[in-house]
Amino acid sequence: MTTYPVSPNTVLANALHHAEDVLTPRILATAPERILLVVGTQINGAPHIGTSLVQSLAFAMAARLRDRFGIRTEVVFSALDNAPYELTTDPVSGHRYQRAYAQALGGEALTDLVTALYQPLFAALSLRLGIPHRVETYSRQQASEQFRRTWLRLLPRLDAARWWLAPSTGTPHLRVPCSNPGCGWAEKHAERTRVHLTDRETAHVTAVCLHHGPYEVIVTPTGGAYLDLATLYRNAVKEIALSNPDGTLHVMVKGGDWVFGSHLVDEALQAVGRTRTQLPARLFCPQVVTDTGAKLSKSLIREGSAPLPEGATDWMLDTRAWPGTVAEYVEQLLAMTDTLLSNPRHFFRAYSAAEIGRMMTAPANRSVPAP
Repeated sequence: MTTYPVSPNTVLANALHHAEDVLTPRILATAPERILLVVGTQINGAPHIGTSLVQSLAFAMAARLRDRFGIRTEVVFSALDNAPYELTTDPVSGHRYQRAYAQALGGEALTDLVTALYQPLFAALSLRLGIPHRVETYSRQQASEQFRRTWLRLLPRLDAARWWLAPSTGTPHLRVPCSNPGCGWAEKHAERTRVHLTDRETAHVTAVCLHHGPYEVIVTPTGGAYLDLATLYRNAVKEIALSNPDGTLHVMVKGGDWVFGSHLVDEALQAVGRTRTQLPARLFCPQVVTDTGAKLSKSLIREGSAPLPEGATDWMLDTRAWPGTVAEYVEQLLAMTDTLLSNPRHFFRAYSAAEIGRMMTAPANRSVPAP
Protein backbone atom coordinates (compact mmCIF):
# COMPACT_ATOMS: atom_id res chain seq x y z
CA MET A 1 0.00 0.00 0.00
CA THR A 2 1.21 3.50 -0.82
CA THR A 3 2.38 5.38 2.26
CA TYR A 4 1.02 8.90 2.19
CA PRO A 5 3.60 11.71 2.27
CA VAL A 6 3.82 13.99 5.26
CA SER A 7 2.73 17.42 4.01
CA PRO A 8 2.67 20.68 5.95
CA ASN A 9 -0.41 22.86 6.08
CA THR A 10 -0.58 26.00 3.94
CA VAL A 11 -2.93 28.95 3.63
CA LEU A 12 -4.53 27.52 0.49
CA ALA A 13 -4.72 23.93 1.74
CA ASN A 14 -6.30 25.12 4.98
CA ALA A 15 -9.10 26.80 3.01
CA LEU A 16 -10.02 23.65 1.08
CA HIS A 17 -11.51 20.25 1.81
CA HIS A 18 -10.53 18.84 -1.59
CA ALA A 19 -7.98 19.97 -4.19
CA GLU A 20 -10.71 20.53 -6.79
CA ASP A 21 -12.39 23.06 -4.45
CA VAL A 22 -10.01 25.66 -5.88
CA LEU A 23 -12.07 25.54 -9.11
CA THR A 24 -15.49 25.60 -7.44
CA PRO A 25 -15.98 29.42 -7.50
CA ARG A 26 -15.46 29.58 -11.28
CA ILE A 27 -17.70 26.58 -11.93
CA LEU A 28 -20.53 28.02 -9.83
CA ALA A 29 -20.13 31.49 -11.34
CA THR A 30 -20.16 30.33 -14.97
CA ALA A 31 -22.39 27.23 -14.77
CA PRO A 32 -20.64 25.61 -17.75
CA GLU A 33 -22.11 22.84 -19.85
CA ARG A 34 -18.68 21.27 -20.17
CA ILE A 35 -15.15 21.71 -18.81
CA LEU A 36 -12.03 21.42 -20.96
CA LEU A 37 -8.76 20.88 -19.09
CA VAL A 38 -5.95 22.13 -21.32
CA VAL A 39 -2.42 20.86 -20.66
CA GLY A 40 0.48 21.97 -22.85
CA THR A 41 3.91 20.43 -23.30
CA GLN A 42 6.91 21.39 -25.41
CA ILE A 43 7.63 18.69 -27.96
CA ASN A 44 11.40 18.62 -27.49
CA GLY A 45 12.12 14.97 -26.91
CA ALA A 46 10.82 12.17 -24.73
CA PRO A 47 8.65 13.22 -21.75
CA HIS A 48 10.05 13.07 -18.23
CA ILE A 49 8.23 12.30 -14.99
CA GLY A 50 7.19 15.92 -14.37
CA THR A 51 5.37 15.96 -17.72
CA SER A 52 3.64 12.65 -17.05
CA LEU A 53 2.62 13.80 -13.58
CA VAL A 54 0.86 16.94 -14.85
CA GLN A 55 -0.81 15.03 -17.70
CA SER A 56 -2.10 12.26 -15.44
CA LEU A 57 -3.37 14.82 -12.93
CA ALA A 58 -5.28 16.57 -15.73
CA PHE A 59 -7.16 13.31 -16.44
CA ALA A 60 -7.65 12.53 -12.75
CA MET A 61 -8.95 16.04 -12.01
CA ALA A 62 -11.30 15.82 -15.02
CA ALA A 63 -12.78 12.63 -13.57
CA ARG A 64 -13.25 14.23 -10.13
CA LEU A 65 -14.95 17.32 -11.59
CA ARG A 66 -17.24 15.17 -13.73
CA ASP A 67 -18.27 13.00 -10.79
CA ARG A 68 -18.71 15.88 -8.35
CA PHE A 69 -20.51 18.44 -10.55
CA GLY A 70 -22.11 16.18 -13.14
CA ILE A 71 -20.52 18.19 -15.96
CA ARG A 72 -18.98 16.73 -19.12
CA THR A 73 -15.21 17.01 -19.01
CA GLU A 74 -12.48 16.53 -21.59
CA VAL A 75 -8.67 16.81 -21.68
CA VAL A 76 -6.99 18.76 -24.48
CA PHE A 77 -3.27 18.16 -24.99
CA SER A 78 -1.54 21.16 -26.55
CA ALA A 79 1.62 19.91 -28.27
CA LEU A 80 3.97 22.90 -28.50
CA ASP A 81 5.83 22.08 -31.70
CA ASN A 82 7.35 25.58 -31.81
CA ALA A 83 10.03 24.44 -29.35
CA PRO A 84 13.57 25.04 -30.70
CA TYR A 85 14.90 22.09 -32.69
CA GLU A 86 18.25 23.70 -33.46
CA LEU A 87 19.96 26.97 -32.53
CA THR A 88 22.78 28.92 -34.12
CA THR A 89 24.34 32.39 -34.08
CA ASP A 90 24.50 34.70 -37.09
CA PRO A 91 28.24 35.54 -37.45
CA VAL A 92 27.39 38.95 -38.95
CA SER A 93 24.77 40.36 -36.55
CA GLY A 94 25.57 38.17 -33.54
CA HIS A 95 21.83 37.46 -33.20
CA ARG A 96 20.62 34.02 -32.16
CA TYR A 97 18.48 32.07 -34.64
CA GLN A 98 16.28 29.07 -34.09
CA ARG A 99 14.54 26.48 -36.20
CA ALA A 100 11.53 25.01 -34.44
CA TYR A 101 10.32 21.41 -34.53
CA ALA A 102 7.40 22.44 -36.75
CA GLN A 103 9.71 23.79 -39.45
CA ALA A 104 12.47 21.20 -39.05
CA LEU A 105 10.29 18.08 -39.09
CA GLY A 106 7.10 18.99 -40.92
CA GLY A 107 3.51 18.02 -40.17
CA GLU A 108 3.63 14.29 -40.85
CA ALA A 109 6.80 13.67 -38.84
CA LEU A 110 5.44 15.76 -35.96
CA THR A 111 2.24 13.74 -35.90
CA ASP A 112 4.28 10.55 -35.78
CA LEU A 113 6.43 11.98 -32.96
CA VAL A 114 3.44 12.97 -30.81
CA THR A 115 1.75 9.65 -31.51
CA ALA A 116 4.84 7.70 -30.47
CA LEU A 117 5.76 9.71 -27.35
CA TYR A 118 2.40 10.71 -25.88
CA GLN A 119 -0.57 8.94 -27.43
CA PRO A 120 -0.07 5.58 -25.65
CA LEU A 121 -0.22 7.29 -22.23
CA PHE A 122 -3.22 9.45 -23.18
CA ALA A 123 -5.13 6.55 -24.65
CA ALA A 124 -4.57 4.45 -21.53
CA LEU A 125 -5.54 7.28 -19.15
CA SER A 126 -8.59 8.11 -21.25
CA LEU A 127 -9.78 4.50 -21.29
CA ARG A 128 -9.03 3.92 -17.61
CA LEU A 129 -10.92 7.01 -16.37
CA GLY A 130 -13.55 7.36 -19.08
CA ILE A 131 -12.38 10.87 -20.00
CA PRO A 132 -12.27 11.78 -23.71
CA HIS A 133 -9.22 13.61 -24.97
CA ARG A 134 -7.83 15.21 -28.11
CA VAL A 135 -4.43 16.44 -29.26
CA GLU A 136 -3.86 19.85 -30.82
CA THR A 137 -0.47 21.01 -32.07
CA TYR A 138 0.57 24.63 -31.76
CA SER A 139 0.94 24.68 -35.55
CA ARG A 140 -2.76 23.91 -35.90
CA GLN A 141 -3.71 26.30 -33.12
CA GLN A 142 -1.86 29.30 -34.54
CA ALA A 143 -3.36 28.63 -37.98
CA SER A 144 -6.94 28.71 -36.66
CA GLU A 145 -9.09 31.72 -37.50
CA GLN A 146 -9.99 32.21 -33.83
CA PHE A 147 -6.35 32.47 -32.73
CA ARG A 148 -5.37 34.78 -35.59
CA ARG A 149 -8.34 37.08 -35.16
CA THR A 150 -7.53 37.31 -31.46
CA TRP A 151 -3.92 38.24 -32.23
CA LEU A 152 -4.97 40.83 -34.81
CA ARG A 153 -7.45 42.40 -32.36
CA LEU A 154 -4.78 42.47 -29.67
CA LEU A 155 -2.16 44.27 -31.80
CA PRO A 156 -3.66 47.80 -31.46
CA ARG A 157 -3.75 47.36 -27.65
CA LEU A 158 -0.42 45.59 -27.30
CA ASP A 159 1.33 48.75 -26.10
CA ALA A 160 -0.69 48.57 -22.86
CA ALA A 161 0.50 45.01 -22.17
CA ARG A 162 3.98 44.87 -23.67
CA TRP A 163 5.92 45.52 -20.45
CA TRP A 164 4.01 42.72 -18.72
CA LEU A 165 4.67 40.29 -21.56
CA ALA A 166 8.33 41.31 -21.88
CA PRO A 167 9.40 43.07 -18.65
CA SER A 168 13.08 43.30 -19.66
CA THR A 169 12.67 44.85 -23.11
CA GLY A 170 9.06 45.89 -23.56
CA THR A 171 9.00 44.02 -26.88
CA PRO A 172 7.07 40.73 -26.89
CA HIS A 173 8.78 38.40 -29.32
CA LEU A 174 7.00 37.54 -32.56
CA ARG A 175 8.88 35.08 -34.75
CA VAL A 176 7.79 34.47 -38.35
CA PRO A 177 10.03 31.75 -39.82
CA CYS A 178 11.49 32.32 -43.28
CA SER A 179 9.18 30.69 -45.80
CA ASN A 180 11.84 29.87 -48.39
CA PRO A 181 11.70 26.15 -49.20
CA GLY A 182 13.68 24.09 -46.69
CA CYS A 183 14.54 27.11 -44.51
CA GLY A 184 12.29 27.96 -41.56
CA TRP A 185 14.90 29.89 -39.56
CA ALA A 186 13.81 32.87 -37.44
CA GLU A 187 15.56 35.30 -35.10
CA LYS A 188 15.09 33.85 -31.63
CA HIS A 189 14.68 37.24 -29.96
CA ALA A 190 13.13 38.91 -33.01
CA GLU A 191 15.43 41.95 -32.80
CA ARG A 192 14.78 42.93 -36.43
CA THR A 193 11.15 41.83 -36.71
CA ARG A 194 8.59 44.60 -37.24
CA VAL A 195 4.82 44.33 -37.49
CA HIS A 196 2.05 46.81 -38.31
CA LEU A 197 -1.60 46.58 -39.27
CA THR A 198 -2.49 47.58 -42.82
CA ASP A 199 -6.19 47.15 -41.99
CA ARG A 200 -8.25 45.48 -39.27
CA GLU A 201 -7.71 42.02 -40.73
CA THR A 202 -4.22 42.23 -42.20
CA ALA A 203 -0.80 42.52 -40.55
CA HIS A 204 2.41 43.21 -42.46
CA VAL A 205 5.56 41.67 -40.92
CA THR A 206 9.19 42.24 -41.92
CA ALA A 207 12.13 40.22 -40.63
CA VAL A 208 15.67 39.14 -41.55
CA CYS A 209 16.56 35.53 -42.37
CA LEU A 210 19.82 33.90 -41.39
CA HIS A 211 20.40 32.70 -44.97
CA HIS A 212 18.11 34.76 -47.20
CA GLY A 213 18.28 38.27 -45.75
CA PRO A 214 15.24 40.60 -45.40
CA TYR A 215 11.79 39.16 -46.10
CA GLU A 216 8.15 40.19 -45.75
CA VAL A 217 5.06 38.20 -44.85
CA ILE A 218 1.36 38.91 -44.50
CA VAL A 219 -0.87 37.57 -41.71
CA THR A 220 -4.66 37.39 -42.10
CA PRO A 221 -7.39 35.59 -40.12
CA THR A 222 -7.35 32.69 -42.55
CA GLY A 223 -3.78 32.50 -43.82
CA GLY A 224 -0.30 33.91 -44.10
CA ALA A 225 2.82 33.39 -42.04
CA TYR A 226 3.42 30.98 -39.18
CA LEU A 227 2.97 32.90 -35.89
CA ASP A 228 5.55 31.80 -33.35
CA LEU A 229 4.90 33.90 -30.26
CA ALA A 230 7.14 33.98 -27.16
CA THR A 231 5.77 32.02 -24.21
CA LEU A 232 3.97 34.75 -22.23
CA TYR A 233 2.72 36.40 -25.43
CA ARG A 234 1.41 33.08 -26.75
CA ASN A 235 -0.38 32.32 -23.50
CA ALA A 236 -2.05 35.73 -23.43
CA VAL A 237 -3.40 35.28 -26.96
CA LYS A 238 -4.48 31.71 -26.28
CA GLU A 239 -6.30 32.59 -23.08
CA ILE A 240 -8.17 35.48 -24.70
CA ALA A 241 -9.11 33.21 -27.61
CA LEU A 242 -10.48 30.61 -25.19
CA SER A 243 -12.45 33.08 -23.09
CA ASN A 244 -15.39 33.51 -25.46
CA PRO A 245 -18.54 32.38 -23.61
CA ASP A 246 -19.94 29.30 -25.30
CA GLY A 247 -20.96 27.19 -22.32
CA THR A 248 -17.41 25.85 -21.91
CA LEU A 249 -15.07 26.53 -19.01
CA HIS A 250 -11.41 26.13 -19.96
CA VAL A 251 -9.01 25.17 -17.19
CA MET A 252 -5.31 25.74 -17.89
CA VAL A 253 -3.43 22.86 -16.21
CA LYS A 254 0.20 23.78 -15.56
CA GLY A 255 3.18 22.73 -13.51
CA GLY A 256 3.93 24.63 -10.32
CA ASP A 257 6.76 26.58 -11.98
CA TRP A 258 4.11 28.50 -13.93
CA VAL A 259 2.80 30.25 -10.79
CA PHE A 260 5.31 33.06 -11.22
CA GLY A 261 4.84 33.56 -14.96
CA SER A 262 1.05 33.51 -14.77
CA HIS A 263 1.14 36.68 -12.67
CA LEU A 264 2.58 38.54 -15.68
CA VAL A 265 0.02 37.04 -18.05
CA ASP A 266 -2.81 38.09 -15.70
CA GLU A 267 -1.52 41.65 -15.56
CA ALA A 268 -1.18 41.77 -19.36
CA LEU A 269 -4.72 40.54 -19.86
CA GLN A 270 -6.12 43.08 -17.40
CA ALA A 271 -4.09 45.81 -19.13
CA VAL A 272 -5.93 45.15 -22.40
CA GLY A 273 -9.32 45.20 -20.72
CA ARG A 274 -10.06 41.61 -19.75
CA THR A 275 -11.63 40.85 -16.38
CA ARG A 276 -10.91 37.78 -14.27
CA THR A 277 -14.32 36.28 -15.02
CA GLN A 278 -13.61 36.50 -18.76
CA LEU A 279 -10.47 34.39 -18.53
CA PRO A 280 -9.88 30.65 -18.25
CA ALA A 281 -9.37 29.13 -14.82
CA ARG A 282 -5.95 27.76 -13.87
CA LEU A 283 -4.81 24.71 -11.94
CA PHE A 284 -1.18 24.51 -10.82
CA CYS A 285 0.03 20.96 -10.25
CA PRO A 286 2.82 19.73 -7.95
CA GLN A 287 6.32 20.31 -9.25
CA VAL A 288 9.11 17.70 -9.26
CA VAL A 289 12.31 19.22 -7.87
CA THR A 290 15.88 18.18 -7.16
CA ASP A 291 17.48 18.05 -3.72
CA THR A 292 18.45 21.73 -4.14
CA GLY A 293 14.82 22.74 -4.69
CA ALA A 294 15.31 23.46 -8.42
CA LYS A 295 12.87 22.11 -10.99
CA LEU A 296 13.93 18.69 -12.31
CA SER A 297 15.40 19.51 -15.74
CA LYS A 298 16.33 16.73 -18.15
CA SER A 299 18.07 19.31 -20.38
CA LEU A 300 20.42 20.56 -17.64
CA ILE A 301 21.20 17.02 -16.51
CA ARG A 302 21.92 15.78 -20.04
CA GLU A 303 24.19 18.71 -20.88
CA GLY A 304 26.09 18.24 -17.61
CA SER A 305 25.03 21.52 -15.99
CA ALA A 306 23.21 19.70 -13.18
CA PRO A 307 23.74 16.25 -11.63
CA LEU A 308 21.14 13.51 -11.57
CA PRO A 309 19.49 14.12 -8.19
CA GLU A 310 19.74 11.57 -5.42
CA GLY A 311 16.98 9.00 -5.71
CA ALA A 312 16.29 9.72 -9.39
CA THR A 313 16.63 7.03 -12.06
CA ASP A 314 16.84 7.01 -15.84
CA TRP A 315 13.11 6.47 -16.40
CA MET A 316 12.37 9.76 -14.67
CA LEU A 317 14.19 11.63 -17.45
CA ASP A 318 12.82 9.44 -20.25
CA THR A 319 9.57 7.71 -19.34
CA ARG A 320 10.08 5.21 -22.16
CA ALA A 321 12.72 3.63 -19.92
CA TRP A 322 10.08 2.68 -17.30
CA PRO A 323 10.76 -0.98 -16.39
CA GLY A 324 7.34 -2.29 -17.30
CA THR A 325 4.38 -1.88 -19.63
CA VAL A 326 2.42 1.29 -20.39
CA ALA A 327 -0.53 -0.19 -18.50
CA GLU A 328 1.63 -0.71 -15.41
CA TYR A 329 3.01 2.82 -15.71
CA VAL A 330 -0.53 4.21 -15.87
CA GLU A 331 -1.58 2.23 -12.80
CA GLN A 332 1.33 3.62 -10.81
CA LEU A 333 0.63 7.15 -12.02
CA LEU A 334 -3.04 6.90 -11.07
CA ALA A 335 -2.17 5.47 -7.66
CA MET A 336 0.14 8.44 -7.12
CA THR A 337 -2.46 10.96 -8.34
CA ASP A 338 -4.93 9.46 -5.86
CA THR A 339 -2.42 10.14 -3.13
CA LEU A 340 -1.79 13.72 -4.25
CA LEU A 341 -5.51 14.45 -4.63
CA SER A 342 -6.48 12.83 -1.35
CA ASN A 343 -5.66 15.97 0.62
CA PRO A 344 -5.04 19.58 -0.51
CA ARG A 345 -1.86 19.51 1.59
CA HIS A 346 -0.48 16.83 -0.72
CA PHE A 347 -1.49 18.60 -3.92
CA PHE A 348 -0.39 22.19 -3.46
CA ARG A 349 3.30 21.54 -2.87
CA ALA A 350 6.45 20.28 -4.61
CA TYR A 351 8.03 16.81 -4.43
CA SER A 352 11.64 15.74 -4.66
CA ALA A 353 12.55 13.30 -7.41
CA ALA A 354 13.37 10.77 -4.70
CA GLU A 355 9.89 11.06 -3.15
CA ILE A 356 8.22 10.75 -6.55
CA GLY A 357 10.34 7.68 -7.25
CA ARG A 358 9.28 6.16 -3.93
CA MET A 359 5.58 6.74 -4.61
CA MET A 360 5.82 5.52 -8.19
CA THR A 361 7.51 2.25 -7.26
CA ALA A 362 5.29 1.49 -4.28
CA PRO A 363 2.59 -1.16 -4.84
CA ALA A 364 -0.33 0.46 -6.69
CA ASN A 365 -3.45 0.84 -4.56
CA ARG A 366 -6.00 3.13 -6.17
CA SER A 367 -8.38 4.56 -3.57
CA VAL A 368 -11.16 5.08 -6.13
CA PRO A 369 -11.64 2.45 -8.84
CA ALA A 370 -11.88 3.77 -12.38
CA PRO A 371 -15.25 3.51 -14.17
